[in-house]
Amino acid sequence: MKVTPRFGASVRLLLSAAATVGLVGSALAQPPGPPGEQFKVVTFVEGLKNPWSMAWLPNGDMLVTERGGTLRVVHDGKLLPDPIAGTPKVRALGQGGLQEVAVHPKYAQNHFIYLSYSKPDADGKKGTTALSRAKFENGKLSDVKEIFEAKAWNDAPGHFGARIAFDKEGHLFMSVGDRMAGLFPPRPDGGMDPNLEGHPAQHLDNHQGKILRLNDDGTVPKDNPFVGQAGALPEIWSYGHRNPQGLAVNPETNQLWETEHGPQGGDELNMIEKGKNYGWPVIGYGVNYTLGTEIHKSRNHEGMEQPKAFFVPSIAIAGLAFYEGDKFPNWKGNAFVGGMNANRQLVRFSLNGPVVTNREGLLPGQYRIRDVRVGPDGFVYLATDNIYGQPTAILRLEPAPAEKK
Repeated sequence: MKVTPRFGASVRLLLSAAATVGLVGSALAQPPGPPGEQFKVVTFVEGLKNPWSMAWLPNGDMLVTERGGTLRVVHDGKLLPDPIAGTPKVRALGQGGLQEVAVHPKYAQNHFIYLSYSKPDADGKKGTTALSRAKFENGKLSDVKEIFEAKAWNDAPGHFGARIAFDKEGHLFMSVGDRMAGLFPPRPDGGMDPNLEGHPAQHLDNHQGKILRLNDDGTVPKDNPFVGQAGALPEIWSYGHRNPQGLAVNPETNQLWETEHGPQGGDELNMIEKGKNYGWPVIGYGVNYTLGTEIHKSRNHEGMEQPKAFFVPSIAIAGLAFYEGDKFPNWKGNAFVGGMNANRQLVRFSLNGPVVTNREGLLPGQYRIRDVRVGPDGFVYLATDNIYGQPTAILRLEPAPAEKK
């Protein structure tokens, strides 16, 4: 195992009246926040191609999805050579492919796992986000069944969302991106789209730019916010999202949180509430790619939610995990997200209920972090990605002894 010692320095950011933490540019240094932790970076397993998601079975085995369409198993710290057969057919193009793997909270009783993916149409020219459930026993998949297909079909190669999270009641949440609708590419004159409210993410008759809430068999819970509303799809839990690339339930509060890609600027950390509108593309903090021209009508609007934290410039925010282990006591209850672009880093957020009180940037510029998870052993795991498809690694953060002065 390769080991690199690291230490993160905490930086406090300014809070607005809306209790949103913003990061503009490199941000001015502020007084230190809560204490961090010393840690070392260990290469846990190598040889993966575009790992997208990680999940653990009760026996300690790790499941890993590779975006190209394969499901892998890490047993006793070693990547097994053969992919698991029987995974759904995927449209492995651009940002799409085999995406999240999630283990049912009652896996010990039912052996269910879930796979989200970009599903191709008959000729492979269009795709959407879909969800399948399967039994995983003795290293094999069986009873693979698609339980949800998003009404989000088009030929775009990105913004599938596809993250999964379970709450304490066993409801399954899944994100669906806006599928690059409307604002991609920007207008040739660099101007603002005059019909931002007409964007699919702002309408309830489709799944684009939505977070969904399902029962564990793909059916719709009766208390979803738009059940029975004319012109609204009943699976929708929240709307007005761009490309949600992290989804997790805070184990202390049972509250759903989300990370979301902005355009050029405007990556967001959101607390997701029932039936609420998160504003894309009407409000936000980003601009058009390359041109730098305005996209949004404003930074805020009545009836639309503000993020709890945002990044300008973007970090290509991805993955989301809450720390609940015992290896890093000072991180208890904190949220972690990864970044994938030139501003890549691992970011630790301190929380006071729904309020982000502090941010700590770790590992700046070093790894393209696609997913962040806390393992059952209390270590923090990072799935690193490579835009060119070369093999990459899953890293593990472990406590490091304090340096002697």
